[in-house]
Amino acid sequence: MAGIGAVAKIGGGVAYAADRPLTPTIYQWLQNFHPGIAAVNARFPGLNYQIAPVEGFGIERFVAEAKNQESTWDVYVGQTPFVEMSALVKAGVIEPWDNYIPKDVIDDLIPSIREECTIDGKLYNWPFCLDVIGTGWHSGLTGAAGVADAAPATWDEFITAAKTIMDKQAAPWGATFDSHGWRSLAPIAHSMSPQVYTSDGLFDFTSEPAIEALKLMKRIMPLANPDILLEGTSDAGIAGTPDEAAFAAQRVGLYFKYFNAPLRMAANWDDPKALHLGPLPSFANGAGSTVFWTTGCALFKHGQNKEKAAEYVKALTYDRQIWKDSIVGTPSGHPGQLPPYKSIYAEWRADKPDWMPDFVTLVRDQLDRAKAISNHLFGLQQFVIGKPIWETYLKGEEADPKVAMQKVAEAVAAEVKKG
Repeated sequence: MAGIGAVAKIGGGVAYAADRPLTPTIYQWLQNFHPGIAAVNARFPGLNYQIAPVEGFGIERFVAEAKNQESTWDVYVGQTPFVEMSALVKAGVIEPWDNYIPKDVIDDLIPSIREECTIDGKLYNWPFCLDVIGTGWHSGLTGAAGVADAAPATWDEFITAAKTIMDKQAAPWGATFDSHGWRSLAPIAHSMSPQVYTSDGLFDFTSEPAIEALKLMKRIMPLANPDILLEGTSDAGIAGTPDEAAFAAQRVGLYFKYFNAPLRMAANWDDPKALHLGPLPSFANGAGSTVFWTTGCALFKHGQNKEKAAEYVKALTYDRQIWKDSIVGTPSGHPGQLPPYKSIYAEWRADKPDWMPDFVTLVRDQLDRAKAISNHLFGLQQFVIGKPIWETYLKGEEADPKVAMQKVAEAVAAEVKKG
């Protein structure tokens, strides 16, 4: 393989670049959620493992180093395609994996995930963890309210169930969601139709699905924790969000978010088994889709040890103990994130492990209906730009959702034009 430079034998005979060992950097939350990473690291003697200098998806350090044609690290574990991949490619920070990833691994990727991780036919994200957005509920609270122990099939059923929970005083609030657009506005819109992107890949804020999603969010808000629009308490506001606090405190019955959120929050309950999971509701006659994304690994263009980085990422992403811990939970948490490979699901189908809960099949099946948010330089930023604008409608400051969303589209277009 080309591009790795001179190598020397260090660390128990492992081949590394002459001037430094293999140096991965990982987002802190991934290490927190997946303690089994340490066991994989132990299989790579001399590994210079570091926590990534990022918060709130910031990539400034990576870009600054690339401008000097250098990189402190070889591989970044924590990239989400729609969030920062296009920006890292455009800034010349990362390169494709194609020259280093084994063909059998590429062929093993679930097709929709491979597509999500690809730009112009090149694989820029080696996926690690899969997240799909669906519904969770506290069966103790819904049961006390006499609500059926099943995921509401439609958003109208979701609203009715949430109202019942509050009317029966089973919980202070009937439902909640994360107000960040990629976690609420986009998946609700996808449930009507995943064809909600412009020809250049931006989210179409003025489309019917987007307008209906915003209107639904406003219908849910009177049934939710009153701080629902506030930012989170950590990681530049994207973590420790109010929805998670309300669900963890057992003060809300229904919840939709990526499945790892209710799983992690339910670990705080008296009886975590009271958590039940199901698909995202849909609009009547809607497509019944949802949103998925993977968090994966980016190969630094100016890094070193590129073949060894591929060997490390393969070991990390195929490690069966990491997946068992993610699915079953450990003392450090219960992320419930799943692998991106067809072969692992085939293995589990052929001989289902006795530790495997039913939600694994649920999440995997949801993936077949889900769509990734399109890759774009403003894939994440468009939702950040739009949030305070569309919230004028949610807060009652703007009466017409179409007016609010037109302003969002104009604001995003203006920022794109500025580059």
